[in-house]
Amino acid sequence: MSPSGRSRPAFTLVELLVVIAIIGVMVGLLLPAVQAAREAARRMSCGNNLKQIGLGLHNYHAAYNKLPVHMMGTHSHTGAYANTGMGTNANAPFGHNEYTLSFLVGLTPFVEQQALWEQISNRLVGRTDGQATAPGGTPDRPWAAMGPAPRQGQYRPWATDITTYRCPSDPGFGLPALGRTNYAACVGDSFRLINARWPGQPVGGVLQYTNAGTIANVNASQRGMWMPAFQKSFRDVLDGLSNTMMCGEINTDLGDRDITTTTLISPSGAGQLANNPGGPNVSTNCITNFIDPLRPRYYRGDIVQLTGGGGSAGQIAVQFQQRGFMWADARGIYTMFTAILPPNSGLCSGAGDSSEGLMPAASRHQGGVHVLMGDGAVKFITDSIEAGDRSAGDVRNGQTGPRAPGSPSPYGLWGALGTRASSEVITTDF
Repeated sequence: MSPSGRSRPAFTLVELLVVIAIIGVMVGLLLPAVQAAREAARRMSCGNNLKQIGLGLHNYHAAYNKLPVHMMGTHSHTGAYANTGMGTNANAPFGHNEYTLSFLVGLTPFVEQQALWEQISNRLVGRTDGQATAPGGTPDRPWAAMGPAPRQGQYRPWATDITTYRCPSDPGFGLPALGRTNYAACVGDSFRLINARWPGQPVGGVLQYTNAGTIANVNASQRGMWMPAFQKSFRDVLDGLSNTMMCGEINTDLGDRDITTTTLISPSGAGQLANNPGGPNVSTNCITNFIDPLRPRYYRGDIVQLTGGGGSAGQIAVQFQQRGFMWADARGIYTMFTAILPPNSGLCSGAGDSSEGLMPAASRHQGGVHVLMGDGAVKFITDSIEAGDRSAGDVRNGQTGPRAPGSPSPYGLWGALGTRASSEVITTDF
């Protein structure tokens, strides 16, 4: 009671319910805006990561007058992996990577990862499970400088996540991946020999990597800013740095059969891909027929899953090796993208993770992907970019007409942005 003897004013139950309802409606209206603002911030952070990578690449080039090599490292005299980091010969090198390291490894000291680079470039003791060496190995036997195969999860640097190499919009984290990456090298508008660690095979115990025929094939097909296993410089980019993509976004796999992160194998192998990369046969046999009609960005759940190799005749196998799982690994599924199919298209391989295949750029952002141009500018490319005739075969050695070496890209503006010296004038804003 108030001093005057009257009841104190108060809200009725109806009034409280009305107020709560109004607050609920306001929250419902504001929540999408808050989520959109958060995504805008993540997208800006992603673009800044690419700018940092671009600045690091330009600083690397200023220091060495070359770009880092993509698909390089160390090798044994037999050309065999040392995946376990173990060896019986005390004088033998310990843990080769057989030329499978990505450009992101050499870039580490230029993106404020000097401490990690010191671990990689020197002999290193210790494993991610806390042991000094692999069980049965010589106590305190160190890993060799530049490390073992990138898929060796016991080597601590390969299992390290680097913030600059991750897009904040991508939620992928942890095993079965090692250190993930959302940024990949642009290898141009062809996939011919993009995974060739060396052009040749061991001969007499010596690794031959100057095979003239293979080098001719590589020179004709690998037309991007990055030419795997060969060192390039800005002077090689005759189309202009502002007209040539250097890096771009990729998604990392979440185990959900997303078409941008799960590699399907073409039943006709790499030959079908070469003659008709994005055409009806490949799209139908390698992608379209196996998409879930209720979830168009995902493959059906009834597709057989294998951990390596191909399926039987006419069978499509989902590969266990999936997109962006190892930033240190130079192979296409992990750290490359091709400018053939437009961004956020499906992946398709001729065989396993070391095979040629369609490796489009992709992102968790709505409508497109960030790309890093050669001059360091970051652009957002939409999924609807003009991509030419996706049913056309790629440019490669031994072909004539529009597929002859040196021809303009058959994949429109998207393909032209992916090539470094195809003499194409880009007049369209992108």
